[in-house]
Amino acid sequence: MIIDSLENAAKYYSVHPRFEKAFEFLKSQDLDALEVSKFQIDGADLHAAVSAKEGVAVEAAKFEAHNNFIDIQVCISEREKMGWSTRSQCTDPKDPYNAEKDVIFFNDEPGMYFELKAGQFAIFFPEDVHAPMIGEGVIKKLVIKVRKD
Repeated sequence: MIIDSLENAAKYYSVHPRFEKAFEFLKSQDLDALEVSKFQIDGADLHAAVSAKEGVAVEAAKFEAHNNFIDIQVCISEREKMGWSTRSQCTDPKDPYNAEKDVIFFNDEPGMYFELKAGQFAIFFPEDVHAPMIGEGVIKKLVIKVRKD
């Protein structure tokens, strides 16, 4: 997992071959003006979605991981709390892996919580289990899905 501010995004271009294109897409957007929508950035390998949904309590947050995609989750609203654990520490899957949606949910509890503020992002790799959307009020965010290979 990586947590940082968008102003430092260029530092992560070399981490994955698609990260430069993902962050350049972010730089080209007025995040505050974006409406709920989906974006094709580079076909099925790189796409994004803007959401604006009511935040949930810690107990209600979905604790999830992905096998084939890396998430770059960008906070657009004032703040968003997230939970995290390494996948090797999660031993209680809620359901089997859903290949169509590339998601598996866990009953385990996050090992830690952190908060993103507007203009900050978190990168979750397949080994990262994360619980997003924790907070009060409407949480607006942009998630870029990056095919891992």
